Amino acid sequence: MAKTKGLGSIKRFGPRYGRTVKLKLAKVEKEQRKKHKCPYCNSPTVKRVSVGIWYCKKCNSKFTGKAYTLSKKEEKKEEAL
Repeated sequence: MAKTKGLGSIKRFGPRYGRTVKLKLAKVEKEQRKKHKCPYCNSPTVKRVSVGIWYCKKCNSKFTGKAYTLSKKEEKKEEAL
């Protein structure tokens, strides 16, 4: 039996649902489970409580944000010459 090394939380699905779908889900889950920076105290202690609800352990503030992340990632925009 082959090992499923490096799959993280998507190992629970086994051979079901296809590789691409599972890798997309793994990316979303990894992002939502990491610690984020608090917008009030700037410490990296914010965890996701439920969909869109975030909690900072340091300053005990509970606030809303996006479903899986706190804010939209900044995208680099290239200017056309």
